[in-house]
Amino acid sequence: MSIQLPVLGIEFARSPVAFDVKLGEHGIDLRSGSVETLQINVGKLCNQACRHCHVDAGPKRTEVMTPETAEACLEAVRRGAIRIVDITGGAPEMCPSFRRLVEGARAEGARVMVRHNLTVMFEPGQEDLPEFFRDHGVEVISSLPCYLEDNVDKQRGKGVYTKSIDALKRLNAVGYGVEGSGLTLNLVYNPVGPHLPPDQSTLEADYKRELADRFGIVFNSLFTITNMPIKRFLDDLRRSGGEEKYMDKLIRAFNPASVDALMCRSLVSVDWTGRLFDCDFNQMLDLEVDSGVGPTIHDFDPAAFAHRRIVTGPHCFGCTAGAGSSCGGAVVSA
Repeated sequence: MSIQLPVLGIEFARSPVAFDVKLGEHGIDLRSGSVETLQINVGKLCNQACRHCHVDAGPKRTEVMTPETAEACLEAVRRGAIRIVDITGGAPEMCPSFRRLVEGARAEGARVMVRHNLTVMFEPGQEDLPEFFRDHGVEVISSLPCYLEDNVDKQRGKGVYTKSIDALKRLNAVGYGVEGSGLTLNLVYNPVGPHLPPDQSTLEADYKRELADRFGIVFNSLFTITNMPIKRFLDDLRRSGGEEKYMDKLIRAFNPASVDALMCRSLVSVDWTGRLFDCDFNQMLDLEVDSGVGPTIHDFDPAAFAHRRIVTGPHCFGCTAGAGSSCGGAVVSA
């Protein structure tokens, strides 16, 4: 027999319309603004297999963006006057077209961000990544789910913490995170388990103190991101019997003030095949953009994508809980 939750009931919380109904209760029509960011997911190949990964990425995955699709992404940057290119994966550096994407986007004047897992720089052929990032003015965004070793290794694999610390030292050595260098190094925190992130500014202060005192490491900002109830994290919730409790937590914490700053309102996500989505989470659930706009990067028209209807699902409660959650961390005060 299904368990009824105090807020909506788990059956309703799982339904495709649950989030839209919640928006309707607050008189919100979720539509995009103009497209400022093209987020490029180059595939699922990764040197790690993290427990929380919403991409289901890992060393055995074979999905990797082709050079032809990468060039189509760069053409879309030129055509749409995209201000920000956000490259992610998997470990994006393992895609053969990664460096071409960075160089091409920078040549168009775009700000380039890379979702870098730190340990990939110790893979063969990736040893020069700190210098490559520096030479192209890339903004590095790296996941470090805790400043304590046990918590990191529990979530990301044994030995990941030590490699991550070594990688951060290498990034610092070429100027990343160092005041006045102009080289931005941001870290990402996500909870170990079915919890909402704590206050971002308070946790950032803790990270800066602990990493500086323990290792002499510096960085610019910390982003707190909610674990999304999809893919590998959802599988873990179901195995442990925690899905209903976690969905209840997200729904109870719904914050209508977070909606205006959701990343889907200014971002378009493209997958390794070139298909378009409203965000990286929708991409992993195969929820393509509204049928009224072009379905692939080859069809991208910035005018058509402005003010489009955002495709939603129950997972969207993860982005609107508490202080909200985006690729840039919390979006409002909780």
